[in-house]
Parts: sequence; structure tokens; C-alpha cells
Amino acid sequence: MPEKVASPAPHGTRAPASRRNAAIVAVGVVCGVAWAAGFRAYMVELAGPASTFSWWGTFGALLLPGAIAGGLLGWAEALRHSGGRRGWRWLALAPLAFAIAPMFLPGAVTTLLTQGLGGGAIAVALMGIGGGYALSGRGPLWARLLCGLVTAALTAALALTGPGIAGPSLAITEPRGAWVAVLAVSFIVVLALASSIPHRRVPLLDHAPDAAPPVG
Repeated sequence: MPEKVASPAPHGTRAPASRRNAAIVAVGVVCGVAWAAGFRAYMVELAGPASTFSWWGTFGALLLPGAIAGGLLGWAEALRHSGGRRGWRWLALAPLAFAIAPMFLPGAVTTLLTQGLGGGAIAVALMGIGGGYALSGRGPLWARLLCGLVTAALTAALALTGPGIAGPSLAITEPRGAWVAVLAVSFIVVLALASSIPHRRVPLLDHAPDAAPPVG
């Protein structure tokens, strides 16, 4: 049975709702940039002295996708509180921005296919999407458990990659290594929580008591 879309709010509430929605999207953009900037610090810890910065590599391939993903998830939250829209739950794929943007770097696709470099960005996006579905509380229990287990396994692997990349100083038994592991895990959990927004149930609209049932 096709989902029904909630009836539009009365005319007098549209302007305040638009401002509220714009504010939610703006908050999402800021949070996305903050997330990406923080995750860049984690990448610096792994790369150590070999870490380099460039305008496109840092701002175009990481901070911009963070802004896009955050803005899309903020939009999802705004739509959720507005009764939803047809197809709005596809915004759960917003973390794919982190996997797609790096592919515009020169030679990125070839490097990914031949050396596997760039696969980490894809894994992070998938962890966000899978973790978001697992935490959403919607959908078949077995599917959420499966996504949760896969995401947890990938997150654990991410937390333990430090010694293999940067050496014994990032071993989880060392203070710095333990901090880097906590940093990585916390970032994935935050991304998963944000990515669960498009899966969440739509709240009842207090301002439209006679509206049709909301989407989702």
C-alpha cells in the first residue's frame, strides 16, 4: 500500500516552518563540517609525519562532503518533523558523499582498483549507513542485527588499524593509541546516530490534527 503524505500545514505556519527547516539544515551543515574536520585529525594520527594537506584533498574531498552529508541529514530531520515526503528516506544514503567525493581526485579510481587506496572512505560511508539502519528501530530485526554486527566489526577493525599503519606508538595498550581508537569509534557512532534520522518514525503533527497519516 503506498505511503500517504501528510497534508500541508495551514498557510500561516509555512513561513515559520521554512525558517525552522532552514535552521535545521544549517545546523546539519555545521555538524557535518565539524565531523569531517575532526575525522581529518584521526587521519593525521594514522599518517604521522607523512600527512600532507591540499586544498582539494582536505577541503574538496573531506570537508565539502561533510557539509553535504550533514546538510542532507539535517534536511531529513526537517522533513521528518514536517510529515515526511515521498522518497525522503533515501537521504539515509547521505554518507556516500564521503565515498564519492575522493573519486574526483586525479587517478583516484585507478588507485582504488589497483591498490585499494580510498577504500577506507567507502568503508566509513557504509559503516555510517549500516549503523544508522541498525540504530533506527525500524525494519526487520534480523536485518538491523546483521547491519549492526557488520558495522561493529568494521568499527573494531578501524579502531585497531593504528599499529599496523603508524607503528607500536598507536597500539591500543598505549595511551595515545587508546585515544586514537576512542576517537575513531566515537566518530563512527556519531555518524551512525546521524544517519539513523531518515529511518526514524515521523512524529504526529500537532498543528495539523486533521491531516492524513504522515509518511513512515
